[in-house]
Amino acid sequence: MRVISFCAEGIEQAAGRGFYDWIESQDADVICIQDIRTQEHLLRDDMYFPSSYNVYFFDNPDNTNGVAVYCRDLPKAIMTGLGFNDFDMEARYIQADFEQISFGSILAPEATADDEASIARKAQFFQQLHDHLAKIKNKRREFVICGNFRVAHQPRDVQLSEQHRDTIGFTDAERAWLDQMLIDLGYVDAFRAAISDDDEFTWWPSGTIDEDGWRVDYQIVSEGLRKTVEYGGILKSKSFSAHGPLTIDYDYEICPEDNMPRY
Repeated sequence: MRVISFCAEGIEQAAGRGFYDWIESQDADVICIQDIRTQEHLLRDDMYFPSSYNVYFFDNPDNTNGVAVYCRDLPKAIMTGLGFNDFDMEARYIQADFEQISFGSILAPEATADDEASIARKAQFFQQLHDHLAKIKNKRREFVICGNFRVAHQPRDVQLSEQHRDTIGFTDAERAWLDQMLIDLGYVDAFRAAISDDDEFTWWPSGTIDEDGWRVDYQIVSEGLRKTVEYGGILKSKSFSAHGPLTIDYDYEICPEDNMPRY
C-alpha cells in the first residue's frame, strides 16, 4: 500500500508545475492533499479528477486552505470535519473509511509570533486533536492521518534548529503536542519508523531546497501499522510547492475484494 501526502499551497499552482504528471507515475493507493486554495467546482480540467481515482474535496468558500483525498479503491464512507468548534473551516479535515482502515488528510491552523490569539487557537486545536486521537485509538481499525501539522518535532527536523529555538512551529509547547501523540497515545511517525537519517525535511520556507528546511508534514499512523512501514521518501528532485510530497509504503493491503487486511 502506497500513501502520498502533499501540502500543495494551491493545487492549481502545483498542477502547473507538474504535480499530476508526477502522480501518474507513482502507483499510489491513496493521495492526501492539503492547502488546495480553491473550490472543487472551479477545477474544470480533467487532470484534477484522474479516472483511476475516486476524488473527494473538503474545500473552503473563501478559497483558502482546503483538503482532498484521492482513493484508488472506492471507500465505504467519506467524513468531513472533526467537529472541533470553529476549526472545521480554519483547520480542514477529510477522511476516507474502508472496512479496516481510514485515511485522513489534515491541515493544522497557522499561528504567528505577533498574534497571541492565533497561538492560543493552535494550542486549542491540538488539544482537541489529542482528545480525538485518544478516542479513536480503541476502535477496531487502523488510521493513517496525513498532513501539514505546522510543527517540527525534534532538533534534527529543523535545519537551523539552534537558530529557530522558540520560533513558532518549533516551540517546546508545540513539540510536546507531538510527544503526546507519539509517546503518550502510542501513535507512530511513519517516516521515522522507516528513516532515521538527519537532514530530512519536507518544507523549505524560502522555496530553496538547500536553505532552512523543516519537517512539518507527517503520516501519523496507529500502532498496528508500525511494523508494516517499509519505505519512506520525500521528493526533492522536483518542486511543486515549498513542501515536498511525502511517500510511505506499507506492507498492508486495503483489500476491497474480501474486506480483510493482509500483512
